[in-house]
Amino acid sequence: MPSKIIRKGIWVIAALAVAGGVALMALPFIASTQIVRDRIAIEMSAWSGYRVELGGAPEIEVWPFRAILSNVTLSGWSDPERKPVIVAERVEIELSALAALRGYIVFSSTRLIRPTLRVAPVGGKLLLPLSPGGGRIARSIEAARVAVSADPSNPDLRGIPSDPFGKLEFVDGRIVVKRGGKDEEIVTSLAGAVNWTALDRGGTLAATGIWRGESVALDMAMAKPLVLFAGGTAPLSISLKSAPASLTFEGSANLSRDTYFEGPLSFSTPSLKRMLEWSTEQATPGPALGSVAIKATVAGNGQRMRFADADVTLNGNPGMGVLDLSITEAVPTLSGTLAFDALDIRSFLTAFTPLGTGNGAVAEIDTAFADRFNLDLRLSAASANAGSATLTDVAATAQIKPGLAAFDISDGSAFGGSIQTGIRFDRQPGADQVELRLLATDIDGGILAAASKSASLVPTGRGTVSIILKGPGKSWNELLQKGDGSVTASFGQGAISNLDLNALVERMKQGGFFALAEVSKGSLPINSFELKASVSKGVARVEKAEVKAPGHTITLSGIVPYVGGGLALSGTIHPLAAEGTNPPPLDSIFFVGGSWSEPFIAPIYQSVPTQPVE
Repeated sequence: MPSKIIRKGIWVIAALAVAGGVALMALPFIASTQIVRDRIAIEMSAWSGYRVELGGAPEIEVWPFRAILSNVTLSGWSDPERKPVIVAERVEIELSALAALRGYIVFSSTRLIRPTLRVAPVGGKLLLPLSPGGGRIARSIEAARVAVSADPSNPDLRGIPSDPFGKLEFVDGRIVVKRGGKDEEIVTSLAGAVNWTALDRGGTLAATGIWRGESVALDMAMAKPLVLFAGGTAPLSISLKSAPASLTFEGSANLSRDTYFEGPLSFSTPSLKRMLEWSTEQATPGPALGSVAIKATVAGNGQRMRFADADVTLNGNPGMGVLDLSITEAVPTLSGTLAFDALDIRSFLTAFTPLGTGNGAVAEIDTAFADRFNLDLRLSAASANAGSATLTDVAATAQIKPGLAAFDISDGSAFGGSIQTGIRFDRQPGADQVELRLLATDIDGGILAAASKSASLVPTGRGTVSIILKGPGKSWNELLQKGDGSVTASFGQGAISNLDLNALVERMKQGGFFALAEVSKGSLPINSFELKASVSKGVARVEKAEVKAPGHTITLSGIVPYVGGGLALSGTIHPLAAEGTNPPPLDSIFFVGGSWSEPFIAPIYQSVPTQPVE
């Protein structure tokens, strides 16, 4: 008896195996005749909402069970010209074998090979494909929209469709727009996948492509895709990586007409200039300057966003504050307040315009860069440096708007006193203008001399220095050669280092020119120092340079050309008369030539011996 049961079991298993084999062998015939030819295009259309046309008869592969379609075109049902919205050279669709045997078609995954997506401007600059006007996805979004409208804060999603969607891959694709009667490629080498198990579940998008010559990688995750597409608020995370810029966001978003984002965001670019050129497709010559990194909590919409508790690093200068970004105008506007513990002013300014290479070379000033964005920042720094100068308790502003870039230090402590300075780039018809201003008040001349490495030129003691220079600004070199301005300085009691007046007078008695370095062993005590000079077309004209020392007055006048750094000055030495007596005769007249680094003296006139300096 048991043996009969075993034999029957074996026959049942064998019969099932034969039936399975027959069904498997018959599957391509069944699929191709009953399903694929009649149903696959209809099913694709039912999902997408577009008219689907196949360029040839589908090929069927048994394992894995899939249909291979060639020259597939999707177009709008309402378009009489049937202009393609999506065209794919090849489409591979994995099918459910069991569903096929029952006469149904169920996609588990779809792979588009060399697809082309055609987009067109919608509502201004936004590029989107033609709306399908129907299909399961569109109807599901509409159902979600009804739920969102009923309760925007907590929509009831139990009634939205739960159809399985599966995986959609795309390889070697591109996105094009028609301009001037021709297709213009926007994105090329597009590859990636959409993973969306069911319409009422979460989904992800991972894609790579080339946009404006740069490789871009995009990753997106949506916990409630239908809610987002329906204009509701739902969790959203985005990661975008490229050489010009990288961005990550993880929070909540609303993609309706009143777009809204809220959550942690990080953004970085190795060059703000390069990123703006990439985003606007307007490249200009010059170095790629201006690294920027931001980590903040962002809140706002597609027009205005606020970055709260922002950690900002501008060209290596870390700071904290609040920023506001507005993109309502033709160019974006960034404004806000930032505080720095330490600020390198030179590197900060090179985030927005080149200031030179730092090795003596002179860079061209890129004032056209100011046309790509607006900037209005209020800055503070506990300490700052500009070259060898150190500043503390700095309050400053940085402004950029079309045709204008300006940086001003309205208050700061430096050289033992206070300082105010500013730089302004102004684009004017016919020529760019640059203006430099510096006002140093109640400073210590000794500290200034050490910082400027010009100890022999700057007297010690407390004083005030003012420098103004304005002129054409294609480059710093051009500004110094063609600019106009003034230099004034006044110092009280102190000394001029590296100058022995007695040795100077004795050496002039010997006649012939000699280097100033020969009489530099010592220092000259002074009661006051005053300088007035005008600058015009690269030449500083010293109108008055007067040193009052105990028993003597020394004066200089003449010109100092910028080109070559030469000197052409005449000087005098006057002995001071005792109180109540007539002025003594002129002691000496001399000429100063050579250069700032190596000046020489040539005596012109020598009177009676000068009384020694005490």
